[in-house]
Order: sequence, then structure tokens, then C-alpha cells
Amino acid sequence: MSGETKEVLGSNYGQNDVIINGLIDKMTLFDDNLMSLVFGQNIETTELLLRVIMERDIKVIDVRGQDELKNPMIGGRCITLDVHAIDVDGRHIDIEVQINAEGSHVRRARYHSSMMDARMLEEGQEFKEIKDSYVIFIYDHDKFRKGLPFYHIQRRVDETGEAFGDGSHIIYVNGRYEGNDDIGRMMRDFHQYRPEQIKSETLSKAVAYYKEKEGRGAMSEAVRKYAMEYAKEYAKEYGEEQRREGMKAGIKTGIETGIETGIQTGRRTEIFLSVQDGDYSVNRGAEKLGMSLDEFEKSMSEAGYRVPELA
Repeated sequence: MSGETKEVLGSNYGQNDVIINGLIDKMTLFDDNLMSLVFGQNIETTELLLRVIMERDIKVIDVRGQDELKNPMIGGRCITLDVHAIDVDGRHIDIEVQINAEGSHVRRARYHSSMMDARMLEEGQEFKEIKDSYVIFIYDHDKFRKGLPFYHIQRRVDETGEAFGDGSHIIYVNGRYEGNDDIGRMMRDFHQYRPEQIKSETLSKAVAYYKEKEGRGAMSEAVRKYAMEYAKEYAKEYGEEQRREGMKAGIKTGIETGIETGIQTGRRTEIFLSVQDGDYSVNRGAEKLGMSLDEFEKSMSEAGYRVPELA
């Protein structure tokens, strides 16, 4: 962090903390900052989640949140996994949460799978030694709109319908599923922003740790880091001849607006897209943003999004 950044960031800490704390209070496990901490640094919670999704016992030996996988090709796209787990059998598991339809293209799952696969074999190993990989997307909506809790995708032989058996697995989880079973209860817990409302004791304790206890600082720093990245991008818009002054102004404006505007506007955009695409109802969108129905429709329309007609 540059001296200019420290100077401006320090002068705005009090104001920023108020904004950050408000955002954290409203976060659910569908916010990747919170989700990555709750699962990405806790084997117990990760095993619980995977047992429910994979419907079998699983022993995790390593788990990391916000794990960046760099593309070895110059200029190639890198990815950051929300949660990257490895089980006792060496299988690699990527768990992602997704609130909006914008980042939900099916080829994203293919890319995530390939980036994990590329790291499983060392020089000299046989191809048959590659372990199974799982890419799990937990959506805050029903991606395929069939009302099912899960959608399992794997390669098959077209002519016979038999499984190809290459060990690549993709699972989509319906975040709107509300059945009276393990996955239904888990998804209801994912939507709660207050730890005491979470029925799973294991998850409730983990969320409380990052919202109310010692981990609150780590949670605040994760949100602040996001805001700083926004500030840096804002600062880049200034010309080279005004680089120094532009950087100061950019950081100051970016910090002041990046935390509130960069994060809240980003979340608002995600919800507007989800409503426009039919993944959320208008009523649900308004509820998630804490707006009246009229306020939500007006705000969504002014932002340039199509407001679906109420049924």
C-alpha cells in the first residue's frame, strides 16, 4: 500500500467503518466475502456443506478461501475460487456462490474445471492418475427453473447414454429450494443474515464468529480490500501528467465512494439483473434491497433495467 493510500485511507477510517459495518450486518452466505471466510478457513463447516450437497460422507484435508489459480499463459484469464477444498482421496472441489445471472454462463463451469485439472498432475505422472474434480455452483436462484434441489452435469456417450467416466463433475445447487430436507434447510440458512436465525449450530457459530466476535476484523478487512481495489481502478482513470494528484484524488474518491457505491451499487446491479432475467420476482428484489415496491421499480427503471410486470 502506497504512502498516499495510507494517508487518505487513514483520514477516512471512521466514516468507512460505519459503512463497512452496515454492509457486514446485511451479508448472508450468498456474499462471497463472508462465504469464503466461513467455509474457506474451516474444515468442519466445509465438510458439513459438502455432505449435504454430495449426499455422502466426505473427509476434507485442506480448504482455502479466495484461492487464486493463475493462468500459465501470458495474458490468460486467472480465476479466484470462493472455496477450494481437497478431500482425503485427493479430489479437488471448487465451491462458488452466485447471486446474479451475469456470471452464470455454463462455460464458466467448464473453465473452472479445466483450471483445477491443470494443477493435478506433476511431470511424469500418467493421465489415469488424475483425481476427480467437482465444480459446485450454489445459486441464489433456480438456474434451470425445474424446481429441483440439484442439477448434476457430467459427460456421457451420445450413442449409448452411458457415463463417460472422466471424473469431471459439475453440480448446480438451487438456492431457492425450500424442501423439508437437508439441502432445503441448508439453503434457508444461507439466506439468513443474523447468526441466531441460522438453524445449523455449526454454521451459526461460524457466521457469528465473523459477524460478532474475533473474526469481525477479518471480515471488515476483506470488505475494505474490495473497496481498495475499486479505488485503484478509479485512480487509473486520471492522466499520467496528473498521476500523483490524480492518484490522491482517485484514492480519496474511490475510498469514499468505492465502499458504498462500489459494493452497494454492485449488489444492487446484481439484483436488478436477477429481476430483469426472471431469477427474482420484483417483490423479492425490493425485499433484498430494503426498498418499498415503488422505490425499487423506480430505481430499477432509472438504472436502465427492464421491470417485469407484476403477476
